[in-house]
Amino acid sequence: MSTVNTITEQLTRAGQAIEHDSFAIIDQEVGPHGYTPQQWPIVRRMIHANADFDFNGLTRFHPDAVRAGLQAMLRGGTPIVADVEMICVGLSKPRLAHFGMMTHQFISDADVIAQARAEDTTRAVQAMRKAQRLGLLDGAIIGIGNAPTALIELVRLIREDGVRPALVVGMPVGFVSAAESKALMAGLDSVPWIVIDGRKGGSTLVVAALHALLALAEAQQKQG
Repeated sequence: MSTVNTITEQLTRAGQAIEHDSFAIIDQEVGPHGYTPQQWPIVRRMIHANADFDFNGLTRFHPDAVRAGLQAMLRGGTPIVADVEMICVGLSKPRLAHFGMMTHQFISDADVIAQARAEDTTRAVQAMRKAQRLGLLDGAIIGIGNAPTALIELVRLIREDGVRPALVVGMPVGFVSAAESKALMAGLDSVPWIVIDGRKGGSTLVVAALHALLALAEAQQKQG
């Protein structure tokens, strides 16, 4: 009988061996770190996604981030709201289906574009506002990997409108407001978050972090 985990692992033995060997190399070369046993698999998968050991240290966790993320996944049906389609496309459909999760993004919706033009804001800002109007943000997992203005707007919605996502994975990349947006998110105690300090980030890292959380959720589920 096959031991390949078809929800959170590679689908072939060869692929599984490569992935596991990659993780072993990372564990060997990474050096010391201060992450907990539940945080480290997330950071390790982020390093694996970019071959960049800087994420050992740059990645920061709200004290309740992993627990909150796992709880949201295990309860089933939790929406994932992303700033861009790339995150939605990158997430494994079988993994999401296992927990009854669906993804949402509104960056290219006609009404979002029109409102951004009318208010002279970004599409990312209006996409977060649309998600809020649709009632998708409370209790959701939010993944932001591209647009700092989406994360800044989310922080505003948390502070001013009392929005309460289950978890924010805030990792926008860039040179304008990227570092500042993540610092704003990391300054909140009321909502769990995972962020990357500085300019580095990207949608692939959000996907990697969420896949690691999905793997941890399934492992916890199997333990009963």
